[in-house]
Amino acid sequence: MRIAHYEPWGLLNQFYKDLEKVYAQPSNSTDEDTTVATSAWAPAVDIKEDEQRFVIHADIPGVDPQEIEITMEGGVLTIKGERQAESQEERRNYKRIERTRGTFYRRFSLPDTADAEKITATGKQGVLEIIIPKHLIVQPRKINVEC
Repeated sequence: MRIAHYEPWGLLNQFYKDLEKVYAQPSNSTDEDTTVATSAWAPAVDIKEDEQRFVIHADIPGVDPQEIEITMEGGVLTIKGERQAESQEERRNYKRIERTRGTFYRRFSLPDTADAEKITATGKQGVLEIIIPKHLIVQPRKINVEC
């Protein structure tokens, strides 16, 4: 008869070690080395499509529209900006702070029909509106065969 050593937590401990390896950050990395952009908050958006264009409405109250960076590259529209925090002295009298401050970063993949050259953006009353026209699609023309 053989005696087997039983470790009831062995499998769980191995799983924990595997998770640590997956989520471990290299000690020599810096914030500049990361390729994934993160943000403190993300504005709520509505995206609408009609026959001629896409329209994105983003709720960004408290952000100067001139400070928002909008780029279109490789079919991906990127919206970046920052809502400035109030000074520490003004926060002392607050009982509750629910309005998020800090940077935001949103990305949207757009179809090939989006015309990157004609994108426009306006900001009014805390809402950013981005209009992305579609390329004109040439409709197929039916050709009659004469007999």
